[in-house]
Amino acid sequence: MKRIVSFRRGTLAAATGAALTAALLTGASGAEATINNQAAAPDVDVAAVKADLGELQSIADANGGNRAHGQPGYQKSVDFIKGKLDEAGFTTSVQEFTSGGKKGYNLVADWKGGDEGKVVMAGSHLDSVEAGPGINDNGSGSAAILEVALAVAKADLQPTKHLRFAWWGDEEDGMVGSTHYVDSLADDDKSKIDSYLNFDMLGSPNPGYFVYDDDPELEKVFTDWYAAKDISTDPETEGDGRSDHAPFKDAGVRVGGLFTGAEATMSQEQAEKWGGKAGEAFDPCYHSACDKTSNIDDKALDLNADAIANAIWTLSS
Repeated sequence: MKRIVSFRRGTLAAATGAALTAALLTGASGAEATINNQAAAPDVDVAAVKADLGELQSIADANGGNRAHGQPGYQKSVDFIKGKLDEAGFTTSVQEFTSGGKKGYNLVADWKGGDEGKVVMAGSHLDSVEAGPGINDNGSGSAAILEVALAVAKADLQPTKHLRFAWWGDEEDGMVGSTHYVDSLADDDKSKIDSYLNFDMLGSPNPGYFVYDDDPELEKVFTDWYAAKDISTDPETEGDGRSDHAPFKDAGVRVGGLFTGAEATMSQEQAEKWGGKAGEAFDPCYHSACDKTSNIDDKALDLNADAIANAIWTLSS
C-alpha cells in the first residue's frame, strides 16, 4: 500500500427442490428455469499461499532484499506468477509502462469464457518498497489472488461473467501501474468492467478485518461471508485513495476489497472484538525491512483468501 504523501490512498451443485418447484409453479421454460449449477467456492489452502510468499521472499533475498519497481526482484516476481498462471491455462499478458525513468510491468491474466461485456476483476500490487521484501505489503494480496486464480483453473470454473486477475507494478509510487492500465482502456472497455476488487495487505500481524465500503453490493458479499463466521468487520478507511482501486473508482467502476491494516493503530474496541493488541499498529513492519514471511498472521491470511474465493464465485456467476 502506498504511503500518504500529499494525497490519500487506499462439480456441479445439486439443484434445490425449492428452485425447481418455483420454476414449475411459475410455468417457466427450460431456459428460464435454469439455476446456477456451479459448485460453492473452494477452501483456499493457506499453506499454498504461504509457499508463494516464501518464493517471493526468496526472490527478494536474491535481489538486493526487495521487489521494488525497476529492480530485478520485481521482474522475477512477475516471472514467477506468470509461469504458474500460464501452466494453469490462463491467457496472460504483460503491459509495460515507464515510471521514474525505469520500466515497469503489469501482469494481467484472463480466464476462458464468460461474458466479456461484464468483467469481474481482482487485483493486487506486486511491487514492494525498496526498504524491504514487501511480504505483507503486498505479497499477501498477490499470493492470495494467485491461489484463487489457480482454484478457478482447478475447478474449471465456467463463469457467467468474464474473470480477469491483475498484478500491478509501481503502486508504491502512486498507483502508477494500475492508473496506466485504466488510462489505456477505451471508454467502451472501461464500461465492460462490472467490478474491480482490490486486495492490499491481507495478513497484517495485528490484523483488523476491514471491508471496502465504496459499493454496497460488493461490500455485502464480504460482510455477509464474515458474519456467517461470526467475525465482525469495519469499513475500510485507512486506505482510501491509497491503493489500486482508486483509478478504477475515479473511472466510474464500482470497487470493493479487503484490508487488514497498515501503520494506523488498533483501538481498544477493535482489540476486544478481534483479539488484537490495542495501541499497536496493525502492521509494525509496514514499509520496513522486517516485512518478511515472519510478518504474517496465518489466520487473517487464510480467512481473506477464502473470502476472495467466495466473492469471485459469487460475483461471476
